[in-house]
Amino acid sequence: MRIAQIAPLIERTPPKKYGGTERVVSLLTEGLVKRGHEITLFATKDSITSAKLIGSFPHGLREASLKHWADRTYWNILNSGKPYQKQEDFDIIHDHSGLFSLPAAEISSTPVIYTLHGVLNRHQIALLRNYRNPFLISISYSQRKPAPDLNYFDNIYHGIETPAYPFSEKHNGYLLYVGRICKEKGTRYAVEAARRLNLPLIIAAKLEKFNEPYFNRYVKPYLNDKIKWIGEVKESERNRLYSKALCFLHPCTWQEPFGLTLIEAMACGCPIVAFNNGSVPEIIDDGINGFIANDINEMCEYIQWIDFIERKNCRNVASEKFDVNNMVDQYEKVYQKIINAREVVQQNQYRYRYGQSRFS
Repeated sequence: MRIAQIAPLIERTPPKKYGGTERVVSLLTEGLVKRGHEITLFATKDSITSAKLIGSFPHGLREASLKHWADRTYWNILNSGKPYQKQEDFDIIHDHSGLFSLPAAEISSTPVIYTLHGVLNRHQIALLRNYRNPFLISISYSQRKPAPDLNYFDNIYHGIETPAYPFSEKHNGYLLYVGRICKEKGTRYAVEAARRLNLPLIIAAKLEKFNEPYFNRYVKPYLNDKIKWIGEVKESERNRLYSKALCFLHPCTWQEPFGLTLIEAMACGCPIVAFNNGSVPEIIDDGINGFIANDINEMCEYIQWIDFIERKNCRNVASEKFDVNNMVDQYEKVYQKIINAREVVQQNQYRYRYGQSRFS
């Protein structure tokens, strides 16, 4: 199949550090190339891929520190529009870039699928109800709840290269928080849990300027020899931290559609204690690969039970349910179904046009 993959431009594909969507796009692209498909990746110019690369910006937009939202919007629209200009070169267009290209997707003669990587707000829902030509892929069933009536074609969980993650049966006794420091990710609750239980906590997370007031109020005053903020780390260091952590804390306070850090931690054998929001119940088998808490009190209680979780079970769940090959298999089937359906429609249109019965 000839497939266009459109990545966001906020980070390189794959990302140097933080960037869940770009990581998923990279894994999918490379997996499809290995299976013999002809893939064109539309992404930043410094992206690393074995597919044909068409770049729109020298590097990730976050790295460029563009101050005005209009500058980012310009480059994103430019990048997402390119494959639609070349649509006849593809059997299918797979768009991960957000909703910048919806009008182009609506009139595309080449089939389009959109993977919905973020939470659905009311403006996005209104757009997706208006533009119904693209086939939508949700990344969890939780993500669909605000708008169950959209044009969903399938639900496909993210996948990772499980064997590439370092597994450890033993831990070094520290709690781990990874990602971003912000209210939505609930960083303050990770700090509070560590303080209540007098346990070491490593915060391996980026801090953006607009989240500095939150950091200064809920995190910075409690940093010490036990509670450490080490900033944003590279993938190899993050994975090492996962593998040696007592448990991974995921106190998200919003309806996160999918937590990629959850399956990364599991692959390293690290059990999880997470708040019961968003996709968490679809990822964590309560009591098998972690615990689902309803509040900070339950989180602290479950941390004290964490040694009842067998670390090999965490790895097994990641391998069986969230391996990259599962993800590539499912997308491959989706592409083929949509392309086959389009061919049937075209054949029937041809027969109708030339006076033949569509049932002959």
